[in-house]
Amino acid sequence: MSMDTIELIATAPMGLEAVVAREVRELGYDQVTTENGRVTFKGDLLAIARANLWLRTADRVLVKMGQFEARTFDDLFEGVKALPWPDWIPEDAEFPVEGRSHKSQLSSVPACQGIVKKAVVEKMKLTYGTEWFRETGGRYVIEVALLNDIATITLDTTGPGLHKRGYRKLVTEAPLKETMAAAMVLLSRWQAERPLYDPFCGSGTIPVEAAMIGWNIAPGLRRTFNSEGWPVIPQELWEQAHDEAYDLVKDDVPLQIMGSDIDPEAIKVAEASAKAAGLAKELRLEVLPVSKIQTRGDYGCIITNPPYGERLGDAREAERAVRQLGSIYAQLPTWSAFILSPGKQLEHYMGRPSDKKRKLFNGRIECNLYQYFAPGGLYGWRRDGGKSPEA
Repeated sequence: MSMDTIELIATAPMGLEAVVAREVRELGYDQVTTENGRVTFKGDLLAIARANLWLRTADRVLVKMGQFEARTFDDLFEGVKALPWPDWIPEDAEFPVEGRSHKSQLSSVPACQGIVKKAVVEKMKLTYGTEWFRETGGRYVIEVALLNDIATITLDTTGPGLHKRGYRKLVTEAPLKETMAAAMVLLSRWQAERPLYDPFCGSGTIPVEAAMIGWNIAPGLRRTFNSEGWPVIPQELWEQAHDEAYDLVKDDVPLQIMGSDIDPEAIKVAEASAKAAGLAKELRLEVLPVSKIQTRGDYGCIITNPPYGERLGDAREAERAVRQLGSIYAQLPTWSAFILSPGKQLEHYMGRPSDKKRKLFNGRIECNLYQYFAPGGLYGWRRDGGKSPEA
């Protein structure tokens, strides 16, 4: 495997593959292919650092070590053993194996993990001339993924998922993942000069992610990654990627980002997150019921994930809150709205059908992103079937 042309996989939540692919292309990598749950692209060692630092909507960045047919354990063993593990993994490395299998003859995931581990050890014995690996060094997570008898073998460069930006120290009851919040903002095509309001902001994830997008702050700047300590990636490449990210921050752009929530504890969490992200002075966060919200400015964007009650009393409160949002939105003729909800009644509660729906998964919950476009307003979107945003 040439270190100048490495095949990388950015794993993507279901429904966000096109958004992740767009992000990868914006980083300058144009050899991009998209499949269910993954975006594959080619880059060099610097691309590993840049992708981890910059991808807002991906789950993690993997090195694609190899892909081959594996109908038997022998196939799997020989295929894995043929891969260039010592090029990546040093003698003292910790290298656990994770696995999954779907529609494949090798259906026992623990057995596949054991075979992969044994094959990697056998390959490394040949290079390092030892029978025993202590696994006291850096972490190199190997994954075997079997689909239709094709084994894809990867090495995880990220560690904890990319949604863990490092600013959220506390969580509310049902937090929206940072990656999904960023995706909602990117799908809205909101621009930093426009107002943005989240009337159900909870722990503040949408306002914080929007501010990071508005100021072009790389989402991975406040955290570390497993591959930062890998000898194969020179430290100066990580320094180069960090320097580039700091140089590209646009913290002189005035932001008009507001968030509110009826729960005072949620707003405390949101304020703590904004402070940890270095954005406390840029966001206006308030304890308010949705009926009392007041937007400022024209051509703005409501981006929100309203509550949905699973218990009857909560469901009625949630319905009332969305109806109130619908009433307020009806008085905002130049604003667009992007609302993530699993509820089938959202359009009814809003008082009109959305202009577009997009199926997304918030964790394992199937949702729709209901998109309402301002007539002739923001970015020229029209309710009469004119242009609308695409990933």
